[in-house]
Amino acid sequence: MSNKVYRLTQVVGTSDDSVGDAIRTAIKTASGRIRNLDWFQVDEIRGSIKDGEVTEFQVSLKIGFRYEE
Repeated sequence: MSNKVYRLTQVVGTSDDSVGDAIRTAIKTASGRIRNLDWFQVDEIRGSIKDGEVTEFQVSLKIGFRYEE
């Protein structure tokens, strides 16, 4: 088994529909630009409200990616 080194990057995903969609949006976008994504950690969930209704979900997450050997 080889040793691995990881790096963290922090991103914010948004969605008009759900927290899950906001997470998927962030990961999908990051995976198009960063290789070897292995895991994520949700740090914060927030959103926007207008006229008493939720209008947007915002999820701040850390994504761990593995350095290539």
